[in-house]
Amino acid sequence: MGLAGTAAAVVGGAVVAAVGAPVVLGAIGFTSAGIAAGSYAAGMMSTAAVANGGGVVAGGTVAVLQAAGAAGLSGAATAALAGAGAAVGWLTRFIR
Repeated sequence: MGLAGTAAAVVGGAVVAAVGAPVVLGAIGFTSAGIAAGSYAAGMMSTAAVANGGGVVAGGTVAVLQAAGAAGLSGAATAALAGAGAAVGWLTRFIR
């Protein structure tokens, strides 16, 4: 893969990660209206609540994902996801 192919893989990975994360959050039930009933997110919330004696821990995985689903990702979170996606895109150049 040449330089142009590597650049395309890096940019493509960054875009897919940054754009895909909010889509995936909504698809699994972390929505702007709250956690969707009967969704994967609802199952996660139920499991977390049972494990923690009836409540979801502030700052825990479910709470952070719900915050991102409700309000969107912060600039820093979007940048981090784009960086991770770019790294994955770069790594694909080594797959044969």
